[in-house]
Amino acid sequence: MITIEVSEVPDERALHLLLKRELGFPNFYGMNWDAFWDAITGLVSVPAHVRFLGWDQLAAGVPRGAAMLRRALDDYQATYRPEFVAEYA
Repeated sequence: MITIEVSEVPDERALHLLLKRELGFPNFYGMNWDAFWDAITGLVSVPAHVRFLGWDQLAAGVPRGAAMLRRALDDYQATYRPEFVAEYA
């Protein structure tokens, strides 16, 4: 399991930078949601359990980014890894 603290993320760019660092995305990561999908489905090995701390703060401060992240991870689980767990605390 990996835990990612997101409560202090001020915008989508910072969210992408955090995800890039914490999930080990390559330097050429495109910093957008299409690139995020490409990264989690073919470029990196995503841990089986990802826990996001401070989710309510992220959802309030960066609502589009939080929604896009959650949707991408839900789709990833449904399409590729039914055993994958994303926890939003």
